[in-house]
Amino acid sequence: MVTTPDWDALEDEAVRLLSEYIRLDTSNPPGNETIAARWFADLLARDGITGTFYTPEPDRQSFIARLPGSDPALSGQEHAVVLLNHTDVVPVEARYWTHPPFAGVVQDGYVWGRGALDMKSLGILEYLVFVLVKRLGLPHRRDLVFFAIADEEAGGAVGVEWFARHHPELLRAFVVINEGASGMTDFMGLDRPVFGIAAGEKTPLWLRLRTEGPPGHGSMPHDQNALVRLVEALHRIATWERPRRLAPEVAATFEALAEAGAMPAAPSLDELDRLARRTPYLNALTRDTISLTTAHAGIKVNVIPAACEATLDCRLLPGTSAEEFLEQLRARIDDPQVQIERIFLAEGPPSPLDHPLFGLARSVIREHMEEALLVPEVCVGFTDSRTFRQVGTPAYGFSPILASEEVRRTIHGHDERVPIAGLRLGLQILFNVVRQLIA
Repeated sequence: MVTTPDWDALEDEAVRLLSEYIRLDTSNPPGNETIAARWFADLLARDGITGTFYTPEPDRQSFIARLPGSDPALSGQEHAVVLLNHTDVVPVEARYWTHPPFAGVVQDGYVWGRGALDMKSLGILEYLVFVLVKRLGLPHRRDLVFFAIADEEAGGAVGVEWFARHHPELLRAFVVINEGASGMTDFMGLDRPVFGIAAGEKTPLWLRLRTEGPPGHGSMPHDQNALVRLVEALHRIATWERPRRLAPEVAATFEALAEAGAMPAAPSLDELDRLARRTPYLNALTRDTISLTTAHAGIKVNVIPAACEATLDCRLLPGTSAEEFLEQLRARIDDPQVQIERIFLAEGPPSPLDHPLFGLARSVIREHMEEALLVPEVCVGFTDSRTFRQVGTPAYGFSPILASEEVRRTIHGHDERVPIAGLRLGLQILFNVVRQLIA
């Protein structure tokens, strides 16, 4: 039996499958993740692998497949290695894209389309690693679980949170590998590639602001205009200079870089502030952030609106209390007629930094790129890992796809794309890491 992967053929397969996967429009809302769940099931069936569908709603299915381990002492869900990925993507504004966002165009060394980075590319790599264990007949003592889940992009009510309520036993594992950290060609100006493993993430706090006031004819302004009140509140928020802070989980990233000789020492807060003002990623790592994301007001150009609302996407550093942050926000707005509604809050503890995954990943990465670094990270977004962590399962963001900052900025933006070279390297690294975790 052949036990050495044909990486050229696998690169072609990864590109072909990712292009096909992107063409499945799983924009959330509405989601329609069932098409992706059934697509993965059909793919795995070709290699004689079956799985189970989970159906919170008919069009919102998730899919789980398992390769049972051989060691009775290490087999079973609580000892499993879980390859976790979500099948939904965020919506698009297609008119701003170079290529149609759901065409899966392969051009200029990239696969283009919504989900190319977040996270259909890692989903394909996890699928290929999973199926390679079967194709190559690799011995493995632990169960290997492929978990394609719905509804991550909207908070997981019919995804991971549904599993927490209805199938909590499936959230137990030896380790979960998920999105949350990637490979970076140009982190903070370093001339060495840096791969991250995210043991924790910022806390998402989504809020809705609402104002009300007497409507009226646009020709007769008055001083109780709800839209004026909302705009003033948003201006106070947009100009709020929140303090820079180096959380211990973030400090670990810089300490690892300093220990590796990639920088002389962990930067001071003044140095961080200077760097972060020109680097959005570093800014997000060192500050509680607020993005103004939607606004709705009015019914007609000549009618003063009776109600207006806007949404805020707040991301809180480890150690920031959501309630204290809300009190600070109320004080900043300083207007009791601006109502603040909490839409979504998801907190979760970090996973330990001494899990065997770190040592294995560091060793495998160096085999492929001797100059590369592996550092612990805090994910500035939020992922389904939080729910696994809440029940004590070690869960890590580890997507070893090397890409530039310019490319990584296309996540949730226009012209999202993933480098084909990064896909190939990511597949090789992930395969060799997982192969050792399950052995």
